[in-house]
Amino acid sequence: MAEPDIVFARVDNRLVHGQVGASWVGAVRANLIIVADDEAANDQVQQSLMKMTADANDVGIRFFTLQKTIDVIHKASASQHMFIVARTPQNMLSLIEGGVPIKEVNIGNMHASGDKRVFHEQHVYVDDADLKAFAAMKAKGVNVFIQIAPTNKKFENLDFSTE
Repeated sequence: MAEPDIVFARVDNRLVHGQVGASWVGAVRANLIIVADDEAANDQVQQSLMKMTADANDVGIRFFTLQKTIDVIHKASASQHMFIVARTPQNMLSLIEGGVPIKEVNIGNMHASGDKRVFHEQHVYVDDADLKAFAAMKAKGVNVFIQIAPTNKKFENLDFSTE
């Protein structure tokens, strides 16, 4: 079976919202959004809101737990050009460690909370656990970069050390 066509993978606390639907989906030419999130997979209210964004942008959407994403990703049709979104770096790392063939991870919006601090971009707040997850992705050969929207500056070759 051919490798699934994952055209984009993004960490974004908001999961699917206008920016994802209106900007990123078209820029990367995705026709299916996979929301890989245990909470959203079991929350009809969250799903209905995200589905409205997907529908407005004429793209399919599926809501899977992390484990279901790992279990079914290799069954994807060749016609599916997938945009995977996860809420946290740790969730994205779980997908990668579970065998989801992600080659690049876009760091999108990550909200300020607790001891999180700004990281290269005013919409990206991280703590040491986030940095460790990104570093683990990078160590696995995944290109990890920050870019909030397709027309925004792209921050590459990031240092994820926690010192």
